[in-house]
Amino acid sequence: MFAEQTWLAKAIWVLLALFFLDALFVRNWPLAFVSLATLLLSMAPVLVARWAQIHIPPSFIAAIVIFIGSTLFLGEVFDFYNRFWWWDVAMHAGSAVGFGLIGFVLVFMMFQGDRYAAPHYAIAFFAFCFALAIGSMWEIFEFAMDQLFGLNMQKSGLVDTMGDLIMNALGALIGAGSGWAYLKWQGRIGLGHLIEDFVARNPRFFKRFRK
Repeated sequence: MFAEQTWLAKAIWVLLALFFLDALFVRNWPLAFVSLATLLLSMAPVLVARWAQIHIPPSFIAAIVIFIGSTLFLGEVFDFYNRFWWWDVAMHAGSAVGFGLIGFVLVFMMFQGDRYAAPHYAIAFFAFCFALAIGSMWEIFEFAMDQLFGLNMQKSGLVDTMGDLIMNALGALIGAGSGWAYLKWQGRIGLGHLIEDFVARNPRFFKRFRK
């Protein structure tokens, strides 16, 4: 389970654990909370995949760990959102690409890997909508946190929200487009190799898959 993960993911988990222990020692409770939350959330996909008996490629797990660490830990603890204007843009675009890929895989699983069960553009469109919906839910979460707890997750308000939604759409387009390219050219270009790896590791979900 954890042993097969990349050295990068393991290194990030160790660093987060060390930050958590150090924060406890100096009684820095906010840092301890963020460190522990980041550690648990970044490990959650591995545990959920094991529970669901799904084999997620280690490279994809590493990408998830990097994203969660960058969003919660670097973004909040080291204030990267204010130090680098492009940090929020990169996080939203990167997450949307990932959710676009996840959305494509979920739809592809529904067809049991039959690439001819529906038009390629239709499968990619549903993947795009999935990623866009997740991004919209996050914006609703940010709004709720600001209204209920007086936080400032939306930063500049409407401008920040619309900028995030635009980047979500662009990232979702890349992720869903990668799924379309995978079907069109059988995973030979772009991010198709990630989908190819997932399909190869989970043959029981893709019984109708054929080249």
